Parts: sequence; structure tokens; C-alpha cells
Amino acid sequence: MKIISHKKKLKKFILGERNLGFVPTMGAIHKGHLSLIKKSIAQCNKTIVSIFVNKPQFNRINDYKKYPRVLKKDISLLKKIGVHYLFLPSHNQIYPDGINKRIKVHPFSKKLCGKYRPHHFESVVDVVDRFIKLIHPKKIYFGEKDMQQLKIVEDFIKKNHSYVKVVACKTIREKNGIALSSRNFLLSFDERMIASKIYKILRMRKNNLIKKSIYITDIKKKIFTLGVNKIDYIEILDINKLIKPYKNKVIYKVFIAYFLGSTRLIDNI
Repeated sequence: MKIISHKKKLKKFILGERNLGFVPTMGAIHKGHLSLIKKSIAQCNKTIVSIFVNKPQFNRINDYKKYPRVLKKDISLLKKIGVHYLFLPSHNQIYPDGINKRIKVHPFSKKLCGKYRPHHFESVVDVVDRFIKLIHPKKIYFGEKDMQQLKIVEDFIKKNHSYVKVVACKTIREKNGIALSSRNFLLSFDERMIASKIYKILRMRKNNLIKKSIYITDIKKKIFTLGVNKIDYIEILDINKLIKPYKNKVIYKVFIAYFLGSTRLIDNI
């Protein structure tokens, strides 16, 4: 595995690669990331993984500072599964002239997490746009756990980088149901147990919520009794009606964002 930290060297290494798979990450690699990377390795001639903790997408500086960073472990995991290139750029390599304040994203960015994290999705799309212009991948891989991000990024790429195929990968969960996330590293044992119970409640009550035989307010009350600090939202949406072109098949998901201690978790079930 070649480890590259400068974009000029990156361009030299990948020059002429016609079937390049790209998996952007912020590190703290887990089985969810590895499932994306393995799919890229299976589908593409070469695979490049980036580790870059993207400061502009954090709304609170403390969240950025405490984001888990375990680079040695990450490198070991990536080597074991056969990644060809690891790109580790600095902030200045990616943002030599600052952020792009004119980037346009779909209005869906104002809903769900967008209500609570202003400009978050613009920052995510900005960094993805920059990586695509550097790497020119044939395929780029994202997890369905971040469903809102997936839909917004997919829409942007279709409009601005039509040669790149977005590959959506299923959410990977722990045995207790928690969706794998780098933020899980920040949870205590008790908090992980609470997150597991929340997943099970939503999974079991999903059909009742869709039929409105029980209400979101009742679910919120139950979740608060488990020890959750704050719930940003619980919403039921048809994922095929989020961004045009719409699909006829109805697929409902329960979207949730909540806090355990100071750690914000999201999921869709």
C-alpha cells in the first residue's frame, strides 16, 4: 500500500488509472468502512482510501478536536485488506484558498440534520468535490447509514461529475443492532447499551409508526426514559421521494438523531 500525503505525488501515482475506486473516510476505520473498501477492491482495478478529518463540516470545534484519530491502527487495517493507495492530505493541501462558499446542494440539505447543523452538507459536498477533481475515480463509495448525506452527495455528483458512479453500501451493524460509526468509539459501555435499546425500539415499532397506530411523541418519551440527553428529530420518510427523479417503489425509513452524553448519533431504520 502506497501512503501519499501530497496531491502532486498522488496525481503521479494514479495517472492513467481508468478503473479507480475511491472511499473517502475521516479515519477511525471500522467494519462499516471495510465493507465499502472491500466492495471497491472487488469492483475496481485499484482502490484509493482517504483519511481526512474535514474541519469545515463540524459545527462545534470541540467535536472536531475529540473526533477519534487512530492512524496507526487504520493503516494496519487498510494494509491487511489490500488497499492500493492511502491518501493522507493536510488541511492546506485540500483547502489552499479556503472553503467554497458558492457550492450549491439540494434543498433536502435543510431538513433532518440540516436543521441542526447549518452548512454541514455544503462542507461535505465541498470536500467530496475537491477529492473527485484530484482523483477522478470511476466509482465512489458511501454508506447508507448516512442516508441524507448519501442522497445529497449523489445528487451533486450526478449534476457535476456524471462520469463518477456513486455506489451505496448497506449499513453494517454490531450484533446488538448499533449502526457502526467512528463516533461509537466515544461511547461508554452503558451508552452503547442505550443505543442498542433505541435501535430495537424503532425496529419493532416501525410499522406501527408508519400506520400511525402509535405516535412519534410516544416513542420520544420512551427513548428519553432510557437516558438520552436530547433528540434532534425522529421522522418517517420515503427514501424514494427525497430527491428527484422519484421512484415508484415506496421504502419508508425511520430517521433519528439523538445525543448520548455529548456524542451525537444518527441512524435510519
